[in-house]
Amino acid sequence: MSRIPGRPLTFLLTGFFWLLLASLVGLAILVGLVRGTPLPHWIRHAHVHAALVGGVAQMILGALLIFISPLLLTGRTQRESHPLLFVTINGSAVGMVVGFGLHNYTVIGVSGFFVIASFLWIARDTWLQARQSLNAPPLNLWFYALAVLALFGGLACGETMAFAWAQQSFGYIRLAHIHLNILGFITLAIVGTMHNLLPTVLNAPLSSPRLARVVMGLFPLGLVVLITGFMNSSVMIEMAGGSVLVLSALLYASNLFTTWVRSDHQGSAASDHLLVATFFLVLTLVLGVLVAANNIAATPIIPFGSLHLVAYTHMALIGFILQTIVGALSHLVPVMLAVRRVPSPKKRGPYLEYLTNVIDRWRTVQVASLSMGTMGLALLASLTWNVPLSSPYVQGAMWASCGLLLTGLTVFSVKLVTVLWTEPE
Repeated sequence: MSRIPGRPLTFLLTGFFWLLLASLVGLAILVGLVRGTPLPHWIRHAHVHAALVGGVAQMILGALLIFISPLLLTGRTQRESHPLLFVTINGSAVGMVVGFGLHNYTVIGVSGFFVIASFLWIARDTWLQARQSLNAPPLNLWFYALAVLALFGGLACGETMAFAWAQQSFGYIRLAHIHLNILGFITLAIVGTMHNLLPTVLNAPLSSPRLARVVMGLFPLGLVVLITGFMNSSVMIEMAGGSVLVLSALLYASNLFTTWVRSDHQGSAASDHLLVATFFLVLTLVLGVLVAANNIAATPIIPFGSLHLVAYTHMALIGFILQTIVGALSHLVPVMLAVRRVPSPKKRGPYLEYLTNVIDRWRTVQVASLSMGTMGLALLASLTWNVPLSSPYVQGAMWASCGLLLTGLTVFSVKLVTVLWTEPE
């Protein structure tokens, strides 16, 4: 790995390290919640923002630095390292965690402004590259543009909460903040990347570029309708927006699935994780519509408490986002290491093949552990409808879920360290 901070690979690996730390804290939060000894509330906020800002947002920055120049054919004129950007995004994540720990919302708000500055820089850089490029901006770039716009909206909501600018609408702004950042920014960035990444992994063309353009139109439309429902306290509008999102996710999933079916690829850790993540995206959006329907009446039809919210949100956070990240790293890290360490394309093949084989080891255990651990959270939450938290069934489901998730993360982390330390002969 390069010793110069700020290369795209550094963003990816540092972001994954943030995710690992946040995952351990998240498991501790879950254990405390189930065993009746909940951790302080600020730790939950620190956990979420460490994962999403230090982890996911930083990795998306790294992905944008990797993909934008090749998409616009401007790579030869671009810098390879961005140390100031690297320090800014990591400093922002640290600032948010410290701010929550100190209950200082001014620190949190200022840290949020630095996140905005980071993505304003990447947006400006992309705009300048697009003006220099002789190619029309490809479809992926429009996904990224919409994702960054959603991020700015979500961060604006976050700043509004941090500085208490609209306390009378706090609940609605919080919902908009969450959904603009997760559905708008992260999901659109992933969807845009997957239309290019999965075909690359499978070494096959995307089944239907036209369907990808339809998804690009439907997904933002559904998000706008959903946010409108939040701001108007209308469950019916929320369900309408959610239904559009489900439709777009189904079209997106069918396009990727057809691409996989038509390819001659034998399967890999990367393709397995990316396809499983797509399934969890559809499942999460369907569950979101059902959660909204549960709140149509004044009294929810089915009780929906803290554990149910944890299970529902982590279908997206672990099942969709984390699995996508692991799949992307499984493909990108070996390729980037091989390109960086072996300049000659003729000599690169054996080294890349070895790194890929290392990443593909135990892939069934890895994918199954993360998937079953995520579904275990749903089982854990559903058990509380029939038995108390002290029940051995609930306790067993909790420890089983924690064990499975830790197994998947540990297996992948060990393989990641192995390829990082393996130099070419």
